[in-house]
Amino acid sequence: MFIARQPIFSKTMDVFGYELLFRSGSESIGFDGISSTHATASVIGGLFESGIDEIVDDKRAFINFDAGFIMTDLPELIESHRLIIEVLEDVVADQPLIDRVIELKKKGYKIALDDFIESYDDYPLVRYADIIKFDLMETPLETIGTPVYKALSQGKVLLAEKVEDVGVFELAKMMGFSLFQGYFFSKPKIMGRSNHKSSTKAQYARLISELKKEEPSYQVLAEIIEKDVNLAYRLMRIISARAGDDLVYSIKRALTYMGLKEIERWINILMIQDLGENKPKELMTLSLVRTKFAEMIALHCKLKKIKHEASMMGLFSTLDAILDQNMEEALSDISLPQSIKDTLIKNEGELMPIFRLVKAYEQGDWDLTSSLSDSVKIDEDTLFDAYMTSVKWARDTIRVMYMKQ
Repeated sequence: MFIARQPIFSKTMDVFGYELLFRSGSESIGFDGISSTHATASVIGGLFESGIDEIVDDKRAFINFDAGFIMTDLPELIESHRLIIEVLEDVVADQPLIDRVIELKKKGYKIALDDFIESYDDYPLVRYADIIKFDLMETPLETIGTPVYKALSQGKVLLAEKVEDVGVFELAKMMGFSLFQGYFFSKPKIMGRSNHKSSTKAQYARLISELKKEEPSYQVLAEIIEKDVNLAYRLMRIISARAGDDLVYSIKRALTYMGLKEIERWINILMIQDLGENKPKELMTLSLVRTKFAEMIALHCKLKKIKHEASMMGLFSTLDAILDQNMEEALSDISLPQSIKDTLIKNEGELMPIFRLVKAYEQGDWDLTSSLSDSVKIDEDTLFDAYMTSVKWARDTIRVMYMKQ
């Protein structure tokens, strides 16, 4: 089984919920009747057993439902305040289905119409919908003015799907959309360098450069960190959370407690956090999921020797969006293995198969995911477990980094 999540943002770029993309196995590629119901049942069952927080945190889960599944009791395994029922675009709205939708709404469930292309006035489920989703690739903004106006006048929430650049996000916002889905948040806005970001990047570059030496010096690392009170405090706070009852008296002691590889991981994470302070928090989350996911893929497909590089590649894969620069500029002056730069700048090299697999999985491109997982020799169950572990690790890491001071 595959499950991936895609964030859904509010106007303020806070995460409102996650759409869950899923496939039950290699035999069921898409929504094709029985396999669709089986795939949905697998996801609902998994969420019920493991806890919905494991994949959507404290947000809402948007899940696609076909007619057969809506008619079952299984959607009610998830509490109504955590689930948005997305009615697939090919569902036939006969009277039994309408009655069931009314019943679910009475129980507190919100109904979304997925990829809406019907006649707004004629489609029976419009009346009962709380959220209407428009796929902006299939129905561009300039073609949907009338249904948008009607929906807003009736108090519907509009969700723009497949928003791929900030310009479209801003235009959709002006038209009245209040929820947004797509990878626009992870794309750079090329607008010149920020002095603050340049200075922050230079500070971290000195640390990374020292860590990349054949024999890094704990003393030199401690001296660099001690010149930045904020960085020193945050690093000590992270180490204290990990050390438990062990007392850590100094920066140098803290560094030796962690070890060089773990120091490098945390320095990289703190750099991404600092550089992305004015960016959506989900961009940081995406970086963390990718860093762990790429590492675990490398580990399980017998590429252990490059797992550290794979991890860094995943973390730095959003640096262009964080800095609003192209990737070559973003990675300049940072001492990284050439394999990472080859992948992120040139789209080539030994890490590229792992990066392609990470992106295919997070986008729910299951055909490509299966092909790439075969090519690197990682089975589907292991890949799913690695993704779920990465989501949990990212969530726990975010909590440590943003815990109250």
